[in-house]
Amino acid sequence: MNKKPNVLQRIVLRIYMQPALANFWPAVQHHLDALAFKLTKGKYSLTEILGGISIIQLTTTGAKTGQIRTMPLVCLFDGEKIVLIASNFGQARNPSWYYNLKANPKCQAQWRGAAHKYITRETIGEEREKYWNMAVAVYKGYELYRIRAANRQIPVMILEPAK
Repeated sequence: MNKKPNVLQRIVLRIYMQPALANFWPAVQHHLDALAFKLTKGKYSLTEILGGISIIQLTTTGAKTGQIRTMPLVCLFDGEKIVLIASNFGQARNPSWYYNLKANPKCQAQWRGAAHKYITRETIGEEREKYWNMAVAVYKGYELYRIRAANRQIPVMILEPAK
């Protein structure tokens, strides 16, 4: 499921990495991905089509509000596990979905139109490094985000199927 982007998709990913987009793209990307998911009945996002990287629709419970939140997110797959990188495009703070998952680890992820329930945990040590390196191999922009987010270590979250 983790396939390498083709040449055109790698060009698009290089554009995504540009610092000029760091403030603009996060505010727009999830809206465009949500629209593409709606038009394709939950099967594809614009980022996935243009960038060649997997996107899930993650549904969490708000840490403060308790409200249900759904957000398209870049992910990696490791068997049945889903890997999420809480880079927030290299911003100073972790993304809100990270805090939602820390407060309420039960979530739902939809991919290719199929939704499944998961339990989330944060990785540490060698496991974190393994998944971080896997993510960087797919999208080099994570290294730039790490540099931009120098005041924090970017969390790596694992979603494991709920039993």
